[in-house]
Amino acid sequence: MQKTSSRLLSLLSLLQTRRDWSGEDLAGRLDITSRTVRRDIDRLRGLGYPITTVKGPAGGYRLEAGTHMPPLLFDDDQVVALTVALRTAAAGTAVAEDASRALATLRQVMPPRLRHRIDLLRVTAVPPPAAGDTLQVEAHVLMELSRAVHAREELRFDYAPGRGAPAGNPRRVQPHHLVTWRQRWYLVAWDLHREDWRTFRAERIRPRIPAGPRFAPRELPGGNISTFITSRFRGNDGTTTGWPCQGEVILHLPAADVAPFAQDGVVEELGPHHCRLVLGSWSWTGLATAIGRFDTAIDVIGPPQLATAFGDLATRCTHAARATRSGTGPTR
Repeated sequence: MQKTSSRLLSLLSLLQTRRDWSGEDLAGRLDITSRTVRRDIDRLRGLGYPITTVKGPAGGYRLEAGTHMPPLLFDDDQVVALTVALRTAAAGTAVAEDASRALATLRQVMPPRLRHRIDLLRVTAVPPPAAGDTLQVEAHVLMELSRAVHAREELRFDYAPGRGAPAGNPRRVQPHHLVTWRQRWYLVAWDLHREDWRTFRAERIRPRIPAGPRFAPRELPGGNISTFITSRFRGNDGTTTGWPCQGEVILHLPAADVAPFAQDGVVEELGPHHCRLVLGSWSWTGLATAIGRFDTAIDVIGPPQLATAFGDLATRCTHAARATRSGTGPTR
């Protein structure tokens, strides 16, 4: 039987891998009794890990989000993935310095074999071009815009008309959507002074406090945020995305994590852990594959062809996995 400290780490690692675990499953994985599982869960709770008991026929446990970030466990592949993400995704953003500090902290506690592995990984991240504009959105601005959108509160802010211009031109709007498109954050809002819909570049916004009163949402032109955004940025030929296949999904990831890899897709912030993604491709299978690379839970909004493509892709992947395990794959 494992020593208590080692067993606690193994238990914590299991709780991080999926949402719910029954006590019986945990006991079987760790080769201990259900009573020992309960004692170990209490020990982890005493160390500050927010583990709740799940009600149901079998009962179980769930590692929840807490009021602070507890120590986490990562396997070797996850450490490498975090290193790549921190060195690339944050490049050219307002959180680049924080990402660099996080990587330094992570490297300090790595075992020598992993430290050597990531030191060999030299990645130079080049931020994507954005029409010559290098202004970045401050984190507190995004948080305030997101809060106003979800609270349905009128927003007052100063708006800089262009690159390098001082903040001015006060606006009063009803914020409806916070989205990213082609590496830029936009606030979609009803402008109360101009009595029309407007899109505002988030890095040019300087919110004023306090916010205004609550409002009843208006119907967005075009019926959805993707149609609205792409219609505002049509090409010279009048087209928008030009993709023959376009789908809409909900991803269980923050918008900021999805935006750097969404290409010309539209990402709408829905909350701290969810976002809506509208993306296009040349085929439904290609679209399902592109969405699947985000490696998170996916809720398909539509159209039905996208859900069918996910099903077909899952069948192919299952067949490939079985063939590999059984050694029945094609031979040369």
